[in-house]
Amino acid sequence: MKTRTRIWHLVAAAAAVSLALAGCAPKSTPKISVKTAAARQDHIVRTIEFSGVIVPNRTLSIFSKVAGQATSVTSDVGDRVRAGQLLVQIDTKELNAQLAVAEAAAAGVSDQAGSVKTSLETARLNLEMAQRSYDRTKTLLDTKVVTQSQLDDAQTKLDLARAAFDTANHQYQTVSGSGIAQAQAQVNLIRVQISNSTITSPIDGIVTNRNINPGEITSVSSPLFTVADVATLKLQGNVSQDDVVRLAVGDTVKVVVDALSTRGYTGRVEQVGPIAAATGQYFPVVVSLRNDGKLLAGMTAKASMDWTSPPGIVVPLSAVTDAHDGSASVFVVADGRAHRRDVTLGPRNDSAVQVVSGLAVGEVVAISGVSSLLDGMEVAQ
Repeated sequence: MKTRTRIWHLVAAAAAVSLALAGCAPKSTPKISVKTAAARQDHIVRTIEFSGVIVPNRTLSIFSKVAGQATSVTSDVGDRVRAGQLLVQIDTKELNAQLAVAEAAAAGVSDQAGSVKTSLETARLNLEMAQRSYDRTKTLLDTKVVTQSQLDDAQTKLDLARAAFDTANHQYQTVSGSGIAQAQAQVNLIRVQISNSTITSPIDGIVTNRNINPGEITSVSSPLFTVADVATLKLQGNVSQDDVVRLAVGDTVKVVVDALSTRGYTGRVEQVGPIAAATGQYFPVVVSLRNDGKLLAGMTAKASMDWTSPPGIVVPLSAVTDAHDGSASVFVVADGRAHRRDVTLGPRNDSAVQVVSGLAVGEVVAISGVSSLLDGMEVAQ
């Protein structure tokens, strides 16, 4: 009886151990529910945006080429001026006096040239007469009519006449050539200085700075005026290295000025900088804007342009896992399992990305719960 009771106790203990072990057995891994999407042939439309400051198309500092007293100053800061419009008139009394002296000197040199020319003509006639006399004497010497002494005398007179002609000719060339040229150059120089005493605006624009008042002496080293061309303005900004390759000179962009946010402008890309700006991996871009009279230099604005990629394989951006080393992967869902696939990415926008390699059109990828997936894991769609 005791033996049977003991056996029942052992059976009960074994059953209890079996039940305990059954409670500790591992359970089957549950499937992860994911959303999926099929890779499709499509374009990526990306909006390129950058902000910047509006500046004048060009700004010119206007200097005086001559020093003198300003007799009149006709424009002030804020005035609109036209190309060729008078800004400053410098007194020319002294220059006019110098011009009169230079013109008189030039006239004197011209008169001197006339006198020297007369002397040259006389020397030429004397040379011709001496040459004819020498020729006759030499002919007569052959016939014994004249002596050798007479021929030598004719030779001496010919040599003297030739030397006199050479001297007169050199003097004439000097006076009529470099002498007159130098005198006329001095006249022209003073006339240019008189012309430079009238200072005009080289462009249409607005006066942004004035550093001269009537009665003051102009300086050739300090600008008298600064004039800005504001008919066309420039928006200067920076774009990232991802977007700079998609911009080209001549592209049309939309511009919204912060102070005039209810009004849009159309701009044209004028420059795309080939070297990154000091801010890092950003490149300078310049957009030109036609001023309608409401735009002011110094306003801030934002430019945008929609860029469309060539056709390619596109998946939702949420399907992609980017690694720190620059690689990327997706999980292709097939036969109830998620299979990790390394891919090469192309352009992207806020919602989708183009896959350059590693994926085919029609393949299904997980677009939710991607961070929880492992290669080969069972999933439920």
